[in-house]
Amino acid sequence: MSGIVCAIRGGPDSQPTIQQSIALAKETGQTVYFLYVVNLDFLSHTATSRVQVVAQEMRQMGEFILLTAQAQAIEKGAKAETVVRQGQVREEIIGLCHAVKAEYVVLGHPRGQDEGDVFTLERLNQFVQHIEHESGAKAVLAK
Repeated sequence: MSGIVCAIRGGPDSQPTIQQSIALAKETGQTVYFLYVVNLDFLSHTATSRVQVVAQEMRQMGEFILLTAQAQAIEKGAKAETVVRQGQVREEIIGLCHAVKAEYVVLGHPRGQDEGDVFTLERLNQFVQHIEHESGAKAVLAK
C-alpha cells in the first residue's frame, strides 16, 4: 500500500478533512492524493450543450480547490498530488484507491448542521463500510 486518498468538496467544511490527511501523510510518509469529483447528476434534465460548459467550469473549480489543498500540504512538509474525476463519488473514490494502492482514505464527517450534511451518521457509516470493503483502504473520518 502506498497512498492516502482524500476526497474533498471545497469550502471551510473541508478544512478538517484536508488537515487530517496532511497529518496522516506526514506521519506515514505517504503521498496524499486530493480528489475532487465532478458529479453532474443534477443536470440530467438540462440541454446537453450546457452540460459540457458546466462540466468544464466545475472541473476548473475542482482544480483550484485541489491546488489550494496541495499548497497547504507542501507548506507543511507532506507530499501531495491532485486528481479531478467525473462520475459517481463513491465509485471514483474506490477507483482512485485502487489506482494508487491506497492504504488510507480520509473522509469528511458531518458537523451536526443537518441542512448542510450530505449524510446522516447512519448513512455515513454505511458509506464508510462500503468504501473500506471495495477499496481495501482503511477509512479515517476527519475530526
